[in-house]
Amino acid sequence: MAETQTLHDAFLEELKDAYDAEKQLTKALPKLAKASTSPELRQAFEDHLEETNGHVEKLEQVFQGLDEKPKGQRCDGIAGIIDEGKKVMDEDFDDATMDACLIAAGQRAEHYEIAAYGTLVAWAKTMGHHDAADLLQEILDEEKAADEKLNVIAESGVNDEAASGMSEQDEEEHATPTRRSAAAAVRRMPRRRK
Repeated sequence: MAETQTLHDAFLEELKDAYDAEKQLTKALPKLAKASTSPELRQAFEDHLEETNGHVEKLEQVFQGLDEKPKGQRCDGIAGIIDEGKKVMDEDFDDATMDACLIAAGQRAEHYEIAAYGTLVAWAKTMGHHDAADLLQEILDEEKAADEKLNVIAESGVNDEAASGMSEQDEEEHATPTRRSAAAAVRRMPRRRK
């Protein structure tokens, strides 16, 4: 009969999963940066790549503090999110729409990691692994900050620019009744001659 596993065992499994996720992201982030047309977005992905390399090192410190060998275990969750991001990069979107989609792909990864690290921090604290909890909290804080940075980039113009690329017909179909009648009135107005 198999031995019943403990929360510590589950914690180690989650650590291995997070370690592999970070390793996968070190390969995916440069591709997101390269596909970005916005210099600000490209820089955000490059900055987070540097942080992600730091996350790998911090996770190695957590393993060492627990007298465990740093080892990854395939993270299917982040692999799926990365695959979705690859599919986006294969689309033929205009530049602004591509950037908006890349932000969405990046935020999916951040939200996945925020959930994982939130759990790891809580479990580390519960089991009295205070040094591990502190290192994991640093990673969690950086993941939250990266997500917020992507949000700011999206809301400070990328999403608006992508939306402004809609055709007049698309705008009318998505407009409120008031906007529709205003748009129709503008079209009926005589054009000024130069």
